[in-house]
Amino acid sequence: MSGEKKERRPRAETPKGFRDYFGAEVTERKEMLDRIAAVYHRYGFDPLETSAVETVEALGKFLPDVDRPNEGVFAWQEEEADWLALRYDLTAPLARVAAQYRNDLPTPYRRYAMGPVWRNEKPGPGRFRQFYQCDADTVGSASVAADAEICAMLADALEEVGIPRGDYVVKVNNRKVLNGVMEVAGVLDPSDPEKFAHERGIVLRAIDKIDRLGPEGVRALLGDGRKDESGDFTKGAGLSGEQTEVVMGFTTARRDTGAETVARLHELVGASTLGAEGVQELETIAYLLAAQGYGPDRIAIDPGVVRGLGYYTGPVFEAELTFEILDEKGRKRQFGSVAGGGRYDDLVKRFTGQAVPATGVSIGVDRLLAALRAKGRAGGDAAGPVIVTVMDRDRMADYQAMAGELRRAGIRAEVYLGNPKNFGNQLKYADKRQSPVAVIQGGDEAAKGTVILKDLILGAQIAQNATLEEWKNRPAQVEVQRADLVAAVRRMLDGSNG
Repeated sequence: MSGEKKERRPRAETPKGFRDYFGAEVTERKEMLDRIAAVYHRYGFDPLETSAVETVEALGKFLPDVDRPNEGVFAWQEEEADWLALRYDLTAPLARVAAQYRNDLPTPYRRYAMGPVWRNEKPGPGRFRQFYQCDADTVGSASVAADAEICAMLADALEEVGIPRGDYVVKVNNRKVLNGVMEVAGVLDPSDPEKFAHERGIVLRAIDKIDRLGPEGVRALLGDGRKDESGDFTKGAGLSGEQTEVVMGFTTARRDTGAETVARLHELVGASTLGAEGVQELETIAYLLAAQGYGPDRIAIDPGVVRGLGYYTGPVFEAELTFEILDEKGRKRQFGSVAGGGRYDDLVKRFTGQAVPATGVSIGVDRLLAALRAKGRAGGDAAGPVIVTVMDRDRMADYQAMAGELRRAGIRAEVYLGNPKNFGNQLKYADKRQSPVAVIQGGDEAAKGTVILKDLILGAQIAQNATLEEWKNRPAQVEVQRADLVAAVRRMLDGSNG
């Protein structure tokens, strides 16, 4: 028996690249998503919830991080059956739904979806393998009015959750324009779309990283390749110096006004029919938005927006927050992108064989929450429930009745269910729960028909910096009639919030 190995206990730790979310974080996320959903609902979009698991075939191969196992998805094979994977975004499942239920859904079909997605990517600071997305899409409309509407709705959603005008800009570009530039550069052949497809993928991902890598880093990726600070080498697109400069000219095409930017894009696309079509679509989007009061201070044409995913076919957009924050080293920097999307007219076609136009946007929920915390619109300590303490085990029904009355009045409340022997532990529990009020009724109070209410918020303030006068004017503990419990607690809560 002595030679038997002792069973090893599992390590209590989250897997690398994943994290847990507690109380206030979950509540803040829900409140933010509810506000965004209200905007989407006003625009006529309906909610949709799809399975977290899709077949690999249905998901397709569109992730930018193709060097990871299974091309960036968490996948497994059912016994002698299909390969399955956790969804990497909410758009690919929508394409499957649009194809599967095409005879039942209205055309166009307008939906929004919110939930976690999973990517088998290399984790890093602030980069997790599971994260929330919040999407809205229109499937079945080829009109650029649908793209313009998505941009307007995105601007409204940002303002609804607390990002004021002047602190964000929705940038709009068009993949057709970039494809026109790549045609001029000699890395796109309209007669053979698959030719140079690998090189174009590298070009797209390189341009999409210009804010992080800078012009020289992008140039390196367009050419032979780039070695990062850790020494890892990323193979480039292999473009010549002349081809590289044509593409780089596209990244710096933005001018002071939308009209000047469009004129520069016309020059860059040259004789490319596809490129000219993309420029025309940008002009139309700008016109439609201006007619609704969305000027370039809120939504602007910007050739620097590319989006790394390979399925975009037309307009692409990105919401960037323009206010400054301090990074981990105390340096000022702009907050950056919190949402992006675009037109993907070929995604549903994979299932049906018929062209089905679609456009949509995805909000990075964790990024937007971080932005709201930076603006002081989220991240404060969330108040816990009112705690009904237990002074006598045999009177648990009375304490439960008190909590029930508070709940029916809309007040969050709970009865202490730990060992009630040490009353100090009950107050420590209330403090850890960030409870605003503790309800106390011992035998003496029960005989008199009263309860004691302890103001835990004021008590904490007194312990820190409340003046003696404030303490006298508002005692931290009061005794009230049992029948007045709900009204007295509400008064105390209103005072704590004042």
